Amino acid sequence: MSTQTGPALDTPSRGREFVPGPNGLPLLGNLPQFGKNPLAFFELLRGRGDMVRWRFGRNRCVFISDPDCIGELLTETERTFDQPALGVAFRAVLGNGLIVARGRDWRRKRSLVQPSVRPKQVKSYAATMASSAVELADAWSDGQRVDIKREMAALTQKIAVRTIFGVDTPADSEAMGRAMDVAQLEIGKEFAGIGALLPDWVPTPGRARIKKAAAVIDSEVGRVVARHRDGETERPDLLSRLLTAVDESGERLSDEEIRDETVTLYIGGHETTSSTLVWAWYLLSRNPRVRAALTEELDRVLGDREPGFEDYAQLTYAQAVVKETLRLFPTIWLITGVAKEGARLGGQPIEEGTRVWSSQWSTHRDARWFPEPEEFRPERWDPEDGDEIHEYAWFPFGGGPRVCLGTRFAMVESVLILAVLARRFELDVEPGVIEPVPSLTLQPDRDVLATVRAR
Repeated sequence: MSTQTGPALDTPSRGREFVPGPNGLPLLGNLPQFGKNPLAFFELLRGRGDMVRWRFGRNRCVFISDPDCIGELLTETERTFDQPALGVAFRAVLGNGLIVARGRDWRRKRSLVQPSVRPKQVKSYAATMASSAVELADAWSDGQRVDIKREMAALTQKIAVRTIFGVDTPADSEAMGRAMDVAQLEIGKEFAGIGALLPDWVPTPGRARIKKAAAVIDSEVGRVVARHRDGETERPDLLSRLLTAVDESGERLSDEEIRDETVTLYIGGHETTSSTLVWAWYLLSRNPRVRAALTEELDRVLGDREPGFEDYAQLTYAQAVVKETLRLFPTIWLITGVAKEGARLGGQPIEEGTRVWSSQWSTHRDARWFPEPEEFRPERWDPEDGDEIHEYAWFPFGGGPRVCLGTRFAMVESVLILAVLARRFELDVEPGVIEPVPSLTLQPDRDVLATVRAR
């Protein structure tokens, strides 16, 4: 598999000129269509062209589908594109963390957080990832019926609590998990509904629920931070590294900043990985050929032992399964930016204040960049014989200067968990189509029930 920086394969671009989107309503614009089914709406826009105008309420918007333009948006963020103002629900959970921060504040926070998730640090967390997965595998038995969504959430919560907070108290993960479930739901509702257009001061039942959930998150994080500050021994967890990090001027993160970055890391290390694994088991259950190829690699590379970080590089098919899962069901399904003065995309000027949107869901399923886009085919990611894939046709972790810092953490975690569990078991997911629901991450629309089969 190779990566290009120009147009993918020999497929001609449809041109880089603005085309009109579907007609909207007064005041609301295209919000009703978007809110009803954002993923289908983005596919509708992609069918109109590569640069489509539409309206989110009164806000001028452009939806882009061409990977070159997507690359420009991602790489020009912080220069000619700004982060958009996000809703009350989003801000209540993430505060002003790295995902939300702008300009100098963003650069400072990135410099403080980045050392905590460098490859050397991820390597040190790999043993915790694998051992936590082994604990789950030991608890499963042949013929057992499980809810994969619940099992993967509990597992990645445990790993997040151990690697980020350095604790192993069930109450920590349970309280945070319940609060994050509420946050997921309310962020999705507000983003796709009329709440997205309401002023911050307007009270709604959803905003009351998100504030209550955020208070739980604040309390749990505050309790663990206080425990770390009182401790005398040096800890290897992410939170301890954040507490001791200093910027160029010798300043440390404030308590509020620690809270925001800890929650950001928690979401990245738990919510996104959990969702990815659920979709991976679903796809593997529906594709026996791929499941057989995965188990063949696991038997060949691991034999009868559990995987460790040193095995990650050799588990190329397992990596491909995760990448292909992220192509079909990208946990982060949307990126946006707001044009600054002088912004351009595809050679076209973008009026200042225009909100530019792009969707991983839509682009990842475009036949121009991925032949047979609906097919679950990990072989397209083969390092030697795979497809030629445009650099920005696949962007589950974003890209450019604001690329997700937890990319390697998420990939290593997903592959090691998959390796531990798939080496011992096959999961037969119950029949029926499971639909994706776009909220903070892309979630299944119902419980994902499966029967555990010992290999």
